[in-house]
Amino acid sequence: MKVLMVNGSPHANGNTYIALHEMEKIFAQEGIETEILHIGNKAIRGCISCRSCKEKGKCVFDDMVNEAAPKLEACDGLVVGSPVYYASANATLMAFLTRLFFSTPFDKTMKVGAGVVAARRGGLSSTFDELNKFFTICGMPVASGQYWNSIHGAAPGEAEQDEEGLQIMRTLARNMAFLMKSIALGKEAYGIPEKEPVRQMNFIR
Repeated sequence: MKVLMVNGSPHANGNTYIALHEMEKIFAQEGIETEILHIGNKAIRGCISCRSCKEKGKCVFDDMVNEAAPKLEACDGLVVGSPVYYASANATLMAFLTRLFFSTPFDKTMKVGAGVVAARRGGLSSTFDELNKFFTICGMPVASGQYWNSIHGAAPGEAEQDEEGLQIMRTLARNMAFLMKSIALGKEAYGIPEKEPVRQMNFIR
């Protein structure tokens, strides 16, 4: 099994990474392979709604979004980590996720998702909610821990002092590992839930 972890912080080894790395250690104990993609300091532009991806099967802008697409398709779980900026996720990360989810045609159903957020003090809950919306629109079960998936720290490295936050990350990783393994067993026994054809409605005719 494999988990793809996305570090949306511009700092490769900052507090967001500390949270992801704490989870990574538990995944290793559970026999789950991980890969961390650091995208927070990359030049990733937003979606322009050209819809070329519907014809080409990939985004028209050939950057880390297209590089990450096959990794997302191959993984069993996705962890997205972000610092909090004005009660929101890093804009680079949001551009990355928007294009990644919109441009990839493969089914993401039953891939397990988890959002992780790091902040000095506030804005954690709204950022956490923002990340979870990417998972739930795609039929991805959302892993939970013992609290909202957050860790506190201002200066790089301060999150190491947040004992509760670190424990939250370990609990989240254990729960996520259990959920992925349970889904794998369920797929073998029962397959995945039947899907009806999608009906999209416009409310202004």
